[in-house]
Amino acid sequence: MEQPTLQTLQVGNLKMQVAVQGTGPLVLLCHGFPELWRSWRHQLAALAAAGYRAVAPDMRGYGGTEAPAEIDRYTMLHLAGDMVGLVKALGETEAVIVGHDWGAPVAWNAALMRPDLFRAVVGMSVPFASPGPVELLAALRAAGIHDFYMQYFQEPGVAEAELARDAEATIRLVNFNGSGDGPERQAFGRLQPGQGFLGGMVEPATLPAWLPSEDIAAYAAEFQRTGFRGGLNWYRNITRSWELLAPFRGAVIRQPSMFIAGERDSVLKFPASRGQIDNFGQTLPGLRGCHILEGAGHWIQRERTAKVNELLLHFLQGL
Repeated sequence: MEQPTLQTLQVGNLKMQVAVQGTGPLVLLCHGFPELWRSWRHQLAALAAAGYRAVAPDMRGYGGTEAPAEIDRYTMLHLAGDMVGLVKALGETEAVIVGHDWGAPVAWNAALMRPDLFRAVVGMSVPFASPGPVELLAALRAAGIHDFYMQYFQEPGVAEAELARDAEATIRLVNFNGSGDGPERQAFGRLQPGQGFLGGMVEPATLPAWLPSEDIAAYAAEFQRTGFRGGLNWYRNITRSWELLAPFRGAVIRQPSMFIAGERDSVLKFPASRGQIDNFGQTLPGLRGCHILEGAGHWIQRERTAKVNELLLHFLQGL
């Protein structure tokens, strides 16, 4: 089978590595943390075979894409702006944008802010909510919570040191524990005192089929080379991004949209998630499907490749 080609493009003032497969209407695939373009390799193949030009970048701060040193260059405006610039760099005038994990807010916000460019949007794992009156980290503090993993990620250098100590173990633990094959304990939630992010995670007895050892090795090699700082800097802009997105408070996405998540995804257990999904009738008036896949966890496009590909192609063919 044809493999994606890796290209380095100038996207605004950022050199960006992208994986490209197929020809036809453009579909952008935005990954999350701690991932790379590789997270979409099964979707790249399926989309290319169905007549689409599928493009999965290493997002800002990851892999073969540049990682600016300044923390404040990872706001949601930078990240959505990268996708706007990528459409142009690819010589296109419109795209369907798809995002998973942190890539989902990028996709949602890109569609929200640039409906002229992004004709449809798919989010996975993280539901859409337009910027609200309360900022996430402030809400946690107000609730007396100081041990949520996103709070642990705020102090520069702390999580970097923990995650980089053994990049292969980090990738293996985060993927397994966040999946539907992992333990009942919420992988992305409150941390045990003094245990860091990985401390409460368990080793898999055997790797699930969707997580082959060669995938772990490929991710680990890249994160060993780059470190984890780029991806962690996205978390360090939660407050700044909320402030910058103030003009879009209460705005809705009118383009065709779809949401996919795993029933066992820790993100769906976040306090706001259920209300956000219940509110899709108001916030996503163009919604064409909300799919919660039984038994699956956070890494939905890898855990349930065939089903996600089927849903994506059905959605695209209906546009």
